[in-house]
Amino acid sequence: MMVDGGGLMDQRKGIMKIRHVNNKVRYVKRPIKKKNNRSSYRERKDPKVLQKLFDSCRVVFKGPETVPSDSDVNKLCSILDEMKPKHVGLSKNMQFFKSKSVAKGTPSVSYTPIYQCDEFSLCIFFLAANAVIPLHNHPGMTVFSKLLLGDLHIKSYDWVDSMPPPESQPRLAKLKVDSVLKAPCKTSVLYPTTGGNIHEFRAVTPCAVLDVLGPPYSKDDRDCSYYKELQHSALSDGESSRVNEGGSDYLRWLKEIELPQNSHMERIDYWGPQIVD
Repeated sequence: MMVDGGGLMDQRKGIMKIRHVNNKVRYVKRPIKKKNNRSSYRERKDPKVLQKLFDSCRVVFKGPETVPSDSDVNKLCSILDEMKPKHVGLSKNMQFFKSKSVAKGTPSVSYTPIYQCDEFSLCIFFLAANAVIPLHNHPGMTVFSKLLLGDLHIKSYDWVDSMPPPESQPRLAKLKVDSVLKAPCKTSVLYPTTGGNIHEFRAVTPCAVLDVLGPPYSKDDRDCSYYKELQHSALSDGESSRVNEGGSDYLRWLKEIELPQNSHMERIDYWGPQIVD
C-alpha cells in the first residue's frame, strides 16, 4: 500500500484498484507481460473496443479545418455507445465513484490522456461530486463525449452571430442543452459551430467522461476560451431587447473571461488497457 498525492493506491500482482482521499482519483499501474507475436496478431485482428475506437479515429479525423461526415460521426458514436468503464480500466465499485462525502474546498477535477496526435486526442475526465469544468469553447473542433460513470449536468450554447463582437464585448448565444445525463447513456457530439460548442460540466455525483477531440486543442490556433453568463441586470438596453426578442429562456449574453482561479485541473497517468499505434 502506498500514498500518492492524496490517493491511496492498492497495488498487488495482476490487479488494479483506485482508492481516494479528499475526492482525488488515481490509476495504479498493473504488471505488463510481454506478449508473443501470435497473441499480438490476434489482438490486431480482433481489437478490443478501445483499440477499435482508436483505429476508427485514425480514419475519421483528417486534421484541422475538416469536420467528420455524418456516416463517420455515426460510426464513432456506435463504438462509443458500446464502451463501458472496464474498457478503460474503470469500475463503479472503485471508491472514488462510491464516495458520498463532500470534499472540503473546491471539488477536484482530474484528467488522464490516453492518446494525442495532431489529428485527434482521447482523454478521460474525472469529476468529484459538485466539481465543475467551467463554460468553455472548442474552436474548430468536433468533440464526442461519452459519460462512463455518474450523473453529469451539461449546459451548452452555440453562438447566434457568426462574426465575433469587438474585443471584451459580450456575445449572444443560444442555449442548446441544459439537462442531467445519467450513465449509461448515448454519446454527445458537438461541432465547430453547432451542437453546443460552448459547454459546462457540473458533476451531480462522481463522474468519468471519455472525450474524443478532433483536432485537439492547440495554443497556437485552437486555444481554449472561458466564458460567464451575464445577468440581465448587467446588460445594456440594446442587449436586453435582443434577449427578449429571441426568447429569454434560450438566449444568453456570454462574456469571455480568464480561467477561473478555482478551476485547477490535475493530470494523472493512464494505466488502463493500452492501444497499439
